[in-house]
Amino acid sequence: MGLRFISTLLLASASLFAHCDTLDGPVVLAARKAIASGDVNLVLAWVPANQEPVIRQAFLRTMSVRTLNATAQDLADTWFFETLVRVHRAGEGAPYDGLKPAGTGAGSAIHSADKALASGGVQTLEKTLTTAVQQSLRERFARVQQSKDYQPANINDGRKYVAAYVDFIHFVEKLDATLTHKPDHAAEHAH
Repeated sequence: MGLRFISTLLLASASLFAHCDTLDGPVVLAARKAIASGDVNLVLAWVPANQEPVIRQAFLRTMSVRTLNATAQDLADTWFFETLVRVHRAGEGAPYDGLKPAGTGAGSAIHSADKALASGGVQTLEKTLTTAVQQSLRERFARVQQSKDYQPANINDGRKYVAAYVDFIHFVEKLDATLTHKPDHAAEHAH
């Protein structure tokens, strides 16, 4: 299991672990930078090209309203975060169900992935994910092995075997699908 496996797993898991809808996720962090600098371009990469006018308009409204007072600033910023995340999530084909508090929504692997990107080094993330995959694969395999020699007359033990088998095979299928997944370049360029 090498770097290709880890990077492919990360690409596939991005849609599974939605941390872009958290207040400390990358979309809101980009929005905070855009507001602080007055530069909407800092968030446009996070939305599909056809939604750029929506975000530009939302940004202009936010920037004009937030100058009224502190309450208006908080309300305008939150509204912009929500609008941006909603449009971003729709671009991923994912539902939007509100902003999540900072520190939620992402597993430790996602935080490790963000740290790897920030540091420029993937070694710690690679080791963490490789170990987790190996452990999970071995546990599932052991459950199948332990339950496969059931007596045909013992239907309950047979069902335990089938449940372990199905779990093991589905896990392997998901890993294989992740490893052989080719990114959709049209979708990549839509953002």
